Amino acid sequence: MQSMTEEPPEPVVEYVTPGGYELEKILNRDCMEYTHINQVWPNVWIGDEESAKDKYHLKKLGMTHILNAAEGTWNNVDTGAEYYSDMDVVYYGVVAEDTPTFDLSQYFFSAAQFIDQTLNIPENKLLVHCVMGRSRSATLFLAYLMICKNMTVVDAVDHVKRRRRIIPNWGFLKQLRQLDTYLLEQRDEVTTDKGKGEKKDKESEEDE
Repeated sequence: MQSMTEEPPEPVVEYVTPGGYELEKILNRDCMEYTHINQVWPNVWIGDEESAKDKYHLKKLGMTHILNAAEGTWNNVDTGAEYYSDMDVVYYGVVAEDTPTFDLSQYFFSAAQFIDQTLNIPENKLLVHCVMGRSRSATLFLAYLMICKNMTVVDAVDHVKRRRRIIPNWGFLKQLRQLDTYLLEQRDEVTTDKGKGEKKDKESEEDE
């Protein structure tokens, strides 16, 4: 019999993808000051155009891979692989605009794969950058954390914003929220299928 002094267990709150306004509030709460480059993950830095073009500093950091989330010429960083030809660097470019209407989500999985493969080798070091290192590059790295590290969009934002000032535009935040919903549905399906499989195995054992 439950004691009269025992507190009832707290109800389990199921995670729900936040709305745009709520996610912006999370993003802007307890922000860091802006700097050119910050380490946001083991062997991963997010930076701006200045940090991407400072080859001396990149060599000093031991950078081996660069993901340019703003490849191109207009409001972009026009480095390309040629810029780093005198360095032993693997370059990956994404042609993207920092506008709310641009579909950056088309690169979420390919960029996440590049980051994941890079980090599979412990000696590798990666710079993810765009012009300011706050919107395009941040969005792609947030997507990586969600896809490859099973983080929710809230967990990913909270992790990165504690290490760098990031400001994805509202269109990119919407795309991250859509990714969050998609990944949650995928994980729910896997969990459901696993549960069905375990139940079927148990029934088979009982029939034997």
